[in-house]
Amino acid sequence: MSSAAASPNVVSFASLGLRAELLRALTGEGYETPTPVQAQAIPPILQGRDVLAGAQTGTGKTAAFTLPLLQRLLSPTQSASPRRPVRALVLTPTRELAAQVEESVRVYGQYLPLRTAVIFGGVGINPQIEALRSGVDILVATPGRLLDHLGQGTLDLSHIEIFVLDEADRMLDMGFIRDIRRVLALLPARRQNLLFSATFTDEIRTLADGLLHTPIGVDVARRNAESELVRQSVYLAEKEDKRALLAYLLAGGGGGEKIAQALVFTRTKYGADKLAKNLGKDGVSAAPIHGDRSQPQRTRALADFKAGAVRVLVATDIAARGLDIDQLPHVINFELPAVPEDYVHRIGRTGRAGSVGDAFSLVSPEELPNLAAIEKLQGKKITRCEASGFVPPPRPPAENGGLAGVTPAKPAPRRPSPASAPNTTPGTRLTRPASPPPARFRPRGGRA
Repeated sequence: MSSAAASPNVVSFASLGLRAELLRALTGEGYETPTPVQAQAIPPILQGRDVLAGAQTGTGKTAAFTLPLLQRLLSPTQSASPRRPVRALVLTPTRELAAQVEESVRVYGQYLPLRTAVIFGGVGINPQIEALRSGVDILVATPGRLLDHLGQGTLDLSHIEIFVLDEADRMLDMGFIRDIRRVLALLPARRQNLLFSATFTDEIRTLADGLLHTPIGVDVARRNAESELVRQSVYLAEKEDKRALLAYLLAGGGGGEKIAQALVFTRTKYGADKLAKNLGKDGVSAAPIHGDRSQPQRTRALADFKAGAVRVLVATDIAARGLDIDQLPHVINFELPAVPEDYVHRIGRTGRAGSVGDAFSLVSPEELPNLAAIEKLQGKKITRCEASGFVPPPRPPAENGGLAGVTPAKPAPRRPSPASAPNTTPGTRLTRPASPPPARFRPRGGRA
């Protein structure tokens, strides 16, 4: 694999050889200067080369493959028929990422005669079938729903010219490797392959070796690097104090400013639901987003958050990839992830497009090993902070010498002994006294 040369003299998208229609769309969106990954990836993709690209999250890798993909599909052999086949396939791990990639394709390709569609689960399949029947040039999909369409015969991949595997490392984390292989088996042997990922792992290298042909390598950041635009900090707290501490920090306690909006991460779906509900009780508008929520619920939560109607979006790691929120100022880890790399993806939701962001984590004593693993991955210590003025909520009082907050076990019911049996008189029905406890429960040792 060869590496793309750095392009220090590139000062505009026009110098990359992009068409006027694409430049017009970029200007309309306010983009003038390509990011490093765009500057290095766009030229070899325009040349038809396979590319293995990695960059810090939030550095514009979606545009790095979307722009040249649109240009390459404008070939003289492009079919004018409304039943034109799918010629480019972008595979993503999550619904949110699929929707946002498809939106980017539409925005950048708004002045081009190309059609795009997105398919993912959680919504009705019939509208997707109708869209495919009407003719699609570029298809963005998640693996599960893509295989559903293939199984029903509503999709043909035999004309694919460009295949993009986006967020490949997350694909592997979520167990999609078998689905990826099933899809690859249905693609034409001759095609251009683009593999994009926020991080490079050994597993990604192995996947790339079997997918890419003499690829150009683009790596504008060290492996699993956190964004330099994200200011990280840690607040140490007992597990039962985290909710109160979070509310305190959101309100501007500890010497900081009131946090207008934040993306808060939990480990579990149940934890996300519970935290969102409790924040609502604390007077903070919050909405959960995770895999058990329906697609309309997830879409509404994200839309409300982007519109400012919701102050806190509480998410699981499904949202660590694919959430593209402009000017998101804060990411908060209510619980640290079990996998250190997921921490990098979480905090990568802020500090994007040249803007500085803040990411802080509430860490309990039980999570200190997770924190150590994250710091080892990053090669540096994360700043410890104290929330000055924060007073933890009172603990439940201890009972009967037990631990605070722990309910003592109830004593076993006492059985009446023969000596305590009521006296009887003639003609009275006798009550059989309770049997003594089994031998294995009798006191052992000396006499009474």
